[in-house]
Amino acid sequence: MAQFRLQGSKVLAVDLTGDAVKAKNGSMVAYDGQMAFKKMSGGGEGLRGMVTRRLTGEQMTVMEVQGHGTCFFADRASEINLVNLHGEKLYVESSNLLCTDAGLRTGTTFTGLRGASTGNGLFTTTVEGSGQAAIISDGPAVVLRVSAQYPLSVDPGAYIAHTGNLQQSFQSGVTFRTLMGEGSGEAFQIRFEGEGLVYVQPSERNTVGGDI
Repeated sequence: MAQFRLQGSKVLAVDLTGDAVKAKNGSMVAYDGQMAFKKMSGGGEGLRGMVTRRLTGEQMTVMEVQGHGTCFFADRASEINLVNLHGEKLYVESSNLLCTDAGLRTGTTFTGLRGASTGNGLFTTTVEGSGQAAIISDGPAVVLRVSAQYPLSVDPGAYIAHTGNLQQSFQSGVTFRTLMGEGSGEAFQIRFEGEGLVYVQPSERNTVGGDI
């Protein structure tokens, strides 16, 4: 299995011994050894991935890298966070997914109004199986635990990813954002309930998520 390790906080090194990884197209900055490259389409495998891409207009492209040696990946000096999966599913915004073990299954899931509010389309990318994934964030990501006693509300622009048995709901109304007088429109939040982890970045992406 490919070995993921960080070179600082902004470069991902992946050691390959004949295995493969899938990475965001254009994210490789260097490699040594013998590598073969194959361009793939994003949005997940199979017919559902094709339908999803048509519905969302998502142009995410992915490359598969296979060989012997070390590959180095980075994306606009973003911070990189490693996620170890042991049979569970990772939900991640497609723009925040940098690299995964090729053996992990990727797909899409419908997120409804939350996706519409952020301008990121109606679908979130899913990564499932056992192996490693690397997600990127604008600034160091914070991992917040959600429990039955402590549900979590997140600004849509700061949300990156989540794992665990979590239910998402879409909330509007008076929130921390309107209370602080930011924005002229109505503010929205994502509320997570259940048991799991939510990854949040300290800098909001430029979306209409907070003000509609």
